[in-house]
Amino acid sequence: MNVQVNILIFSAPSGAGKTTIVHHLLKKFPSLEFSVSATSRTPRGKEQNGKDYYFLSSDEFRRRVDNNEFVEWEEVYPETFYGTLKDEIKRISDKNHIAVFDIDVKGGLNLKQLYGAKALAVFVQPPSLAVLRKRLTARGSDAPEVIERRLAKAEEEMSYAPQFDVILANEDLEKTLKEAERIIEDVFN
Repeated sequence: MNVQVNILIFSAPSGAGKTTIVHHLLKKFPSLEFSVSATSRTPRGKEQNGKDYYFLSSDEFRRRVDNNEFVEWEEVYPETFYGTLKDEIKRISDKNHIAVFDIDVKGGLNLKQLYGAKALAVFVQPPSLAVLRKRLTARGSDAPEVIERRLAKAEEEMSYAPQFDVILANEDLEKTLKEAERIIEDVFN
């Protein structure tokens, strides 16, 4: 295993498939461990506190920001915060595991800047905004106005792709999963 890289960052616009890819890699590679992000948004579907996210109120999130408890954080949408708690990275590092992040684009770039060569930043590229719209609608977890807001943000986020170490196009999920496995094997073998 390459001891240089100890953080894997997967970023993408909402609906591009990064969570599906990350879950696949976590099952395939036992040395990888999901870094649970904190958020001020409410849980979707069957999401669980401490497993999918640490769900905090906006006030609790801000208090933790003020106490310098985050490695990075971002107000992704008005009053909707996401961030990485320092304790979470320590928890994973103490096990000698590789921290895997499923994180928004700006948060991913912030982590890459912070960790430099110790991090591999992968941008999951959707085929198009039209395909992204179909995926977000099919998910059935967001209201139409939320989908529109996500699509507007996705256009901006896609412009950041060249700043990542790797761009992983997600047009065909099976091919994308195989390519993601190859990327991990190349980094850690």
